[in-house]
Amino acid sequence: MPETSPFIVDADWLEQRLGTPGLSIVDASWYLPAQRRNAKAEYDAAHIPGAIFFDQDVVVDPDSPLPHTLPRPEVFAQHVGSMGISADDTIVVYDGPGMFSAPRVWWMFRVMGVFQVYVLDGGFDGWKTEGRSVTAERTKIAPCVFFATFDEERVANLADMRRIIKTGESQVADARPAGRFQGVEPEPRAGVRSGHMPGAKSVPALTLSENGKLLPVNRLKEVLLGAGIDLSKPVVTSCGSGITAAAITLALESVGHTDNKLYDGSWTEWGGRSDTPVETGKG
Repeated sequence: MPETSPFIVDADWLEQRLGTPGLSIVDASWYLPAQRRNAKAEYDAAHIPGAIFFDQDVVVDPDSPLPHTLPRPEVFAQHVGSMGISADDTIVVYDGPGMFSAPRVWWMFRVMGVFQVYVLDGGFDGWKTEGRSVTAERTKIAPCVFFATFDEERVANLADMRRIIKTGESQVADARPAGRFQGVEPEPRAGVRSGHMPGAKSVPALTLSENGKLLPVNRLKEVLLGAGIDLSKPVVTSCGSGITAAAITLALESVGHTDNKLYDGSWTEWGGRSDTPVETGKG
């Protein structure tokens, strides 16, 4: 059997543990406008029994002009504590298609000091296709205190990226689709230029999974190496607004690469400015 990531669980594993004390199930679905899916409406209509909805447009830094900015530890703790999630829980995160937006919340929990956190392979779409139990019932929540231990070393900001692009001290892996990376397709957000950061490597998030399931470790290595990523050197992951960048982070961690950061402002910040260098083409 091919080696699988230590950070994922399959549907059988989760189904056998439904209702177990200390298990928190998190629906982290989020969609681009082009996907024409409403994450909250889908959750309200059907979700895995016991799942809590994690709104990635709400659990953000309220003072940031950018979308999906990681909130301060105390703000994150307030949100997830109100969801009844403890830092001591075993947390399983899922999204609709699998390996799209769930890795972002997996990463958020890890950055806040939780390491018993996993992504559900195959997502909710796969769960439903296999005929597993779903419910529209509201999950009963017992609010608790969540203790966050923030690791700021795993987050890159604009100043970090300016330095990295100038010095080449770290590789940049971009999770956006190839057309947006190359500058031949427009960005979905108005006022944001097309293209990529100088020297960045294109690692589209969807190349890291098949049918919503994360590729085995050997194939993840092949994709990363094929994209020009040197796994012996530091990597910063990026995307449109910081969500799908975490799919690359998940892939890196799965193959044993731990010297990585996520650029939280991502392309919305970099491409939305007039004083940052942008390249087009395949890179």
